[in-house]
Amino acid sequence: MVKITGVRFRPNGKIYYFSPGDLEIADGEMVIVETARGIECGEAVMGSKTVDEKETVSPLRAIIRKATPKDLKQIEINREKQKSAAKICEQKIAEHGLEMKLVDVECSFDNNKLIFYFTADSRVDFRELVKDLASVFRTRIELRQIGVRDEAKMLGGIGVCGRPFCCRTFLTEFQPVSIKMAKEQGLSLNPTKISGTCGRLMCCLKYEQDFYEVEYRNTPKPGAYVSTPQFKGYVEEANLITGKIRVHPERSDEPAQIFDKKDVKLIREAKNTTDREEMRSLKKLEDK
Repeated sequence: MVKITGVRFRPNGKIYYFSPGDLEIADGEMVIVETARGIECGEAVMGSKTVDEKETVSPLRAIIRKATPKDLKQIEINREKQKSAAKICEQKIAEHGLEMKLVDVECSFDNNKLIFYFTADSRVDFRELVKDLASVFRTRIELRQIGVRDEAKMLGGIGVCGRPFCCRTFLTEFQPVSIKMAKEQGLSLNPTKISGTCGRLMCCLKYEQDFYEVEYRNTPKPGAYVSTPQFKGYVEEANLITGKIRVHPERSDEPAQIFDKKDVKLIREAKNTTDREEMRSLKKLEDK
């Protein structure tokens, strides 16, 4: 068995595990740890806990100490530096005429590095920008190009559902989302209906996908030829949630009727009517 503590460095960021040693760390406490990027200050989101050694990746880095008032003061100083660095960086970007958008600035706890996060439609030659920033701040400068989903996670906002972004509030990592999910869930393939504020497919398409995959495999698709207790006909609509299927009889002069899925037997699958051109045009929404 081994003792661990979960630490997070950004709001709703990934949780990293450290060894607390003889320290007793409670949830919400700020701690100073040694990372691959140097000394950092993070929030303990999982207090000291004993787990099986097989569940961890050894060796674990150690927590140096609980954050002191001096450490917390340093964090406030770093935040002010980040604000001023962002303004200066935006000015330098404009001076160099670079096609890039600054998203966020991060100052390492020990003040040895400034990281500038940005988005751009293509690769950007920012070598001269780095030289300018290094001459101003007299510290190590790193520029990182991120995707639009990462931008949304950093900045936050309100989604089309009226709630704060999932990626900002509880999703620690992005899950793959595909057009196939939207199609199986019977959603409109209109990009404005299935994409989030970031312009990519909504992360929430993933939440119920396991249910839809099972039901989609076991339910006749619209256009399928089926038999019902009353007649044979073609499926007009299938509601995967309620299990109700609307079937139009072979004789077109009779009205369609609704049956439970268990009472409908598949005779012949529906023909594939997928518009390949439309699917290809929508594929770009899957990109991170």
